[in-house]
Amino acid sequence: MSRIRIKICGLTRDEDVRVAVVSGADAIGFVFTESPRRISIETAIRLCGYVPEGVLRVGLFLDQGRSEIDKAVNSVPLDVLQFHGSETEQECKIYGLPWLKAVAMENAGSARQAELDYPGALGLLLDSHAPGRRGGSGHVFDWSLTSRLSKPVWLAGGLHAGNVGQAIRAVRPYAVDVSSGVETAPGIKDASRIKAFIKAVREFENDLHNGDGQ
Repeated sequence: MSRIRIKICGLTRDEDVRVAVVSGADAIGFVFTESPRRISIETAIRLCGYVPEGVLRVGLFLDQGRSEIDKAVNSVPLDVLQFHGSETEQECKIYGLPWLKAVAMENAGSARQAELDYPGALGLLLDSHAPGRRGGSGHVFDWSLTSRLSKPVWLAGGLHAGNVGQAIRAVRPYAVDVSSGVETAPGIKDASRIKAFIKAVREFENDLHNGDGQ
């Protein structure tokens, strides 16, 4: 199994970005849609200044107009866009950047259908399904609903240091994505939880390579 990428999402503070980067995160997520974790373009520009080359800067959007997304894309040095709404393939790809499509895992066919609907996606971010709501719910979904996909799987939904090893064993994702699992309050990350999450991923990854994580 290749190295598992780690994305810390919903960052709002300078110190949290610095801790995530120093601790070994591979991607940092910034929220530009309605959320307690939403940040302004000005804040995103400042926070990106702490993200070194080689760590992906991901911008999260949900059913927003093109002008609003254009403003963020043209102002903030983003590497990847992440779409959480009902955006079509065409609406996701018009910005000229690699993009991820979030999938609410309602049933076993959710990810397979998304793979057909979004052939241009860099990967599929599998998240929990909250009836009547959009975006991440912060809860774990049934990992048995996942199936082998041709696209890289970015696994989200209720992950934390205590369950991420089990999640990796069950899904074998390309990447894991955490937000509320490393927080003390929405948008307020905890340095010790970030470090513990990244350590848990790397330790389980080592176990897999050594044949102990089966």
